[in-house]
Amino acid sequence: MLASENDQYLRKRGILKYSATGVGEKIQWRNTTLYRYVMAFNADHLGENVTSTLNIISAALGSALRSRRIERKAKVLERDLDKAREIQISILPQHEMYFHAYEMYGVSLADRLVGGDFFDYLQIEGDTERIGIVIGDATSKGLSAAVEALYVSGALRMGFQFQTKISVLLSRVNKLVNKTFTEEHFVSLFYAELTDDKNGLVLYANCGHNNPIFLRDQSDRPELLEATAQVLGPFPTETFKTESILMKKGDVLLLYTDGIPEATNEQGEFYGEDRLFQKILESRGQSAREITQHILQDVQVFNSSGTQSDDKTIVAIKRNR
Repeated sequence: MLASENDQYLRKRGILKYSATGVGEKIQWRNTTLYRYVMAFNADHLGENVTSTLNIISAALGSALRSRRIERKAKVLERDLDKAREIQISILPQHEMYFHAYEMYGVSLADRLVGGDFFDYLQIEGDTERIGIVIGDATSKGLSAAVEALYVSGALRMGFQFQTKISVLLSRVNKLVNKTFTEEHFVSLFYAELTDDKNGLVLYANCGHNNPIFLRDQSDRPELLEATAQVLGPFPTETFKTESILMKKGDVLLLYTDGIPEATNEQGEFYGEDRLFQKILESRGQSAREITQHILQDVQVFNSSGTQSDDKTIVAIKRNR
């Protein structure tokens, strides 16, 4: 604005005209919109060109202040995300696990700083009769997916301690997810329970998750462990049916999230289940660790210049004797 000074105190001191401009973000004060800062000049002679110049200066300063504010918020957000990443990594189990005749190896790679994928090995101290293996994928992205994944992982750990049946455990977790999150936030999950049964009994429930691949030692045709229930969250009255397989020496069970088959190359082609089947066949004679690393490395190379990427998690289970 360009105006004459009306304040007598200022006029006595020679301030007869002034030009002022608002700078920075606008704020509300007593039902009035004000600028956070004001820049003003006074002189004996002020023309319209001064006002135009001040408007340019105001815009430049406002832009600089917004950049500084965004930069400060970004640094705070970065620290928060780093902390969230540390927490998420800290609750993931060690990659390698042994249980009687079985060896397991899992890896989870977040596409962003934090992700919605998780896996876990569930055991009770002193209990050598069973171990639970779970892999899950929260549907949302970034921090919200990570929060949901942490919540479900923690609920499963707590519930497993009570030695309840798989169907009961999943039903209780499902109700918790339904009460805690909105319907559009759900979790696909596969749960398997290994026992010390000499016949290799494996109980499992597939809650809307990618079908795990079961490859028998004497077969070149992988079997898919299809869904036995819907995803966790939207359906609070869902019942969770369990199925079983028998794992013999040399058999391999591969668990994975959709970030594996849905990874794309630079042409937009999906990695797909056929390539995944082929990689399992190629590495079946290796350890669980080597199987996981062999597949994950191939997916990462395929996806290195891809048009689509997501969290990637693989857990390989192999019976050795």
